[in-house]
Amino acid sequence: MEGSENMTTTVAFIGSGNIGSTVARLAIEAGHQVVLSNSRGPETLASTAAELGPRASAATSGEAAAAGDIVVVTVPVNAFPNLPAAPLAGKTVIDTCNYGPERDGHILELDNKALTSSELLLRYIPDAMVVKAFNNIFFKHLLSLARPAGAADRSYLPIAGDSAPAKETVAEFIESIGYSVVDAGPLADSWRQATGTPVWGTPYGPFSNEKGQPVGEDAIRAALATATR
Repeated sequence: MEGSENMTTTVAFIGSGNIGSTVARLAIEAGHQVVLSNSRGPETLASTAAELGPRASAATSGEAAAAGDIVVVTVPVNAFPNLPAAPLAGKTVIDTCNYGPERDGHILELDNKALTSSELLLRYIPDAMVVKAFNNIFFKHLLSLARPAGAADRSYLPIAGDSAPAKETVAEFIESIGYSVVDAGPLADSWRQATGTPVWGTPYGPFSNEKGQPVGEDAIRAALATATR
């Protein structure tokens, strides 16, 4: 997974909050190109892009969606209807989003567990290939726990998705930025890594410890297995 094929990947971001900007920083350190966007417009991201350096740029969400080889959607769940569906068609999309009724308002299909938030996302961008990732780790831990390939204390992140090729693309990207991957099944099972589950936050240490603690494959698999709905 090392090598020049990773160097040309463009990773676009719809939403540039804590998780988005952290993934962007790790992506740039790994040699990827990054295109940032948010709901307020590219001019509000100019300083962030400048700080990230020459491989980063800012755009509208539609432009970002069109530019990305991989597109990271990192917005409130109640913003799903505003996503640019057309340019996301055929794209590998990483969904980092967590549903929180106190922020998002109540969404019936999520409250009654008829859908996972990733399945809800897919309703708005039906032609994209959605992979759930990065939603279960505190952004400060995500930044501090990245390790080079082969490191003994490399941490694992769960991913869920219905497209095997998209999962492979996302796994390669995650490997390139300093983590290994546990396949947590299809999008229908992505509730196992949702807010409040055993794999969410806790394995990587308390939020008060900004450095976090490395987590191996077995611990992530066990946490996913013990989740209840």
